[in-house]
Amino acid sequence: MKNTLSAGKLIAVGLMLLAMFLGAGNTIFAPMVGQLAGTNTWIAMSGFLVTGVGLVLLAIIALAISGGTVENLAARVHPKFGMLFSIALFLTLGPIYVIPRTTSVVYEISVDPIITEMTQSNHVFLFLFSFLFILMTVLLSLNPSKFVDRLGKMITPIFVTLLMILIVKSFMTPMGSFGEPREPYTQDTFFKGFVQGYYTMDVLAAFTFGGIFIKSIKNVGVEGKKEISIVFMKAGMITVVGLVLLQLSLAWIGASSVDAIGYASNGGEVLGKSAIHLFGYVGIFLIGTVIFLTGITTNIACLSSVAEYFNRIYPNISYKKWVILLAVISLIITNFGLNTILELASPILLLLYPIAITLIILSFINNLFKGFQSVYIGSIIGSGFVALLDALKEANVFADFISHSFSFIPLFNIGAGWIITGLIGAVIGMIIAILNKSEERKLDIGNEEVS
Repeated sequence: MKNTLSAGKLIAVGLMLLAMFLGAGNTIFAPMVGQLAGTNTWIAMSGFLVTGVGLVLLAIIALAISGGTVENLAARVHPKFGMLFSIALFLTLGPIYVIPRTTSVVYEISVDPIITEMTQSNHVFLFLFSFLFILMTVLLSLNPSKFVDRLGKMITPIFVTLLMILIVKSFMTPMGSFGEPREPYTQDTFFKGFVQGYYTMDVLAAFTFGGIFIKSIKNVGVEGKKEISIVFMKAGMITVVGLVLLQLSLAWIGASSVDAIGYASNGGEVLGKSAIHLFGYVGIFLIGTVIFLTGITTNIACLSSVAEYFNRIYPNISYKKWVILLAVISLIITNFGLNTILELASPILLLLYPIAITLIILSFINNLFKGFQSVYIGSIIGSGFVALLDALKEANVFADFISHSFSFIPLFNIGAGWIITGLIGAVIGMIIAILNKSEERKLDIGNEEVS
């Protein structure tokens, strides 16, 4: 047993965690922010980095101080809420959204540009590719104990090096200047970037990866809750620094690309066309390799984490069977295509993200309100109610009615109204806790007088 890791091993663990977060899926959002925000890119990215990166470190710390699993953190509201939130979270991070999104992005960037040259009918190619890619994910997910060696020491350094070649080339020979901001970044730019950061899924991913990451730390010989928490947080710092540098660089590529490639329909197209512009058709293979490697690491991390979670709560089904079942569901959803996946998942993210952020904040100020359950309940009801309204609006369910009826809530029209209602819920919960304690004291005094 050992309590610390060597510098080299810690870096490998940090790179493993970076690989788990920096998937093909979340490399497509910063370039699109850059394209649309134009001269407002750095304001938009400031908001984007708060939710897309900054909160990742806070989520890692929150997990570390609450026992390493999202169930422990969410159960502070109520055990049943903890179970329901965790199931929704793990399904979203696995077969419902992240694995299909990642697989689709890899296809769109690595394969689709080549296929389009030959035929316009690419549904068969999407199925064949997604089947093989997810099959590879399954085979590499069957032994999570090898994560540090496979991800931290081998795959991550390769894809980071290739991605840096693309980024450095874009700085040395800029594709163009930043254009005028376009919707939705013409006003309330910071908050629009703040909400866009949800779509990286990295905060939710931090909750999901906690269990599998801690298992990996134990496999390299670190034992003890305190020691594991310290390694977790140090690795988290490496991850956050890497994510900040890479996301800002990707935003630069997007913002400077409009003159050369025009406006794209999604971030995958931005990266693909930018690589071709910078390197010719060799660029397809360069960016294709980067996206393939980042995609496979994210898929492995997500599939393993989700299978590990469901095996833990439903142990009658083996880990291996969970991996296969979740992979089949992922394959089916992948074949709806990237744009459909992004549209279907958007309402789910608008519901889950505010609740996750609320839990993170509460975990840090837990001692200030003495951990009263009523504060957790009030905050989650407050933020969750408005998050549900935002999700329904995004799904175009009673959208006009919701926009008109709840516009009185501060920040509601820019997707941040849950902050105010969550705060109000916390205050109400605190008042209830104080009143309950007061009633308990009265009962104690009354009992003493009777006796």
